[in-house]
Amino acid sequence: MTTAHTSDRLDGQTPSTPGVCFAETHGGLLVAKVGDTAFAMVPGANGSFFVASAWRLRDPMEEWKRSDFYGHSGEVADIAAFRVRVHENAEHQRQRAALTRREVFTRASTPWGPSQQTTVYADGVGCHSTASHGGFHLDAAHNTKVHRNLCVRGGWYEEDCAWAAVAQAFPELFTDYERCLADNTIRDWYPDTWEAIHGRTLQPGESHEKDRRRFEQEHASDWIVISALRSNQHPGMTECVASLGGDRRAAEQRRYLVASDEYRIGRFGFVIDEARHRLYDGPSGFVGWR
Repeated sequence: MTTAHTSDRLDGQTPSTPGVCFAETHGGLLVAKVGDTAFAMVPGANGSFFVASAWRLRDPMEEWKRSDFYGHSGEVADIAAFRVRVHENAEHQRQRAALTRREVFTRASTPWGPSQQTTVYADGVGCHSTASHGGFHLDAAHNTKVHRNLCVRGGWYEEDCAWAAVAQAFPELFTDYERCLADNTIRDWYPDTWEAIHGRTLQPGESHEKDRRRFEQEHASDWIVISALRSNQHPGMTECVASLGGDRRAAEQRRYLVASDEYRIGRFGFVIDEARHRLYDGPSGFVGWR
């Protein structure tokens, strides 16, 4: 199991800013607490770590266990980065407490079902939670102030990506952390709008959506895997179904055998190398190809 170097480990419970505590559990897990929010630095694959989170753990910090944590708050490189992440959250909570948000219970109708709870950010700006999803609703006056490329007719902005338009339009209603998250969301998923707002061109690696477009342009004439499974007929090989450009609706699809230790999907798909990967027409594990 991956562990942090002994010299880097946290030395007991060490409050460093108000409301923030760090500790090491009896099981050697590095943990932190910010108000009611608990964090743990959990070993991941290949020497990496990620931040796990939980809410209102009742036991003393030294008795916390890995099984107490259920949230995933992203990867960190080392203990120093873990500390930074925790302090960022503490500042986020401090700023959020200073805002004038209030919780109200309502059964308002939303695109995601009846609202179970609404956080009012300002008059005319509310964030609804439902049993399945959620997001913001802006009244007509506020909706006219959203960037024209991000504006949604009707004023409903779902919580995964579209919400970032609200934070971009009304930054005074959000914390530094939330504004940064919104900017990253716009950069990743609405790169043309991000470039218009910031006045510069995004470079390769700076935007998920722009990188995806570039990948599709560069590999439009390549065979890209759209489905794969471990081959029962050829141990150590993965049977792949591929189409030109990765088009799942393409009439022509081909099968290839790729060494399983080589097959890694990557960000946007696995590209077949026709010089190395063998075109395959034998018995298949895919029901439709038998």
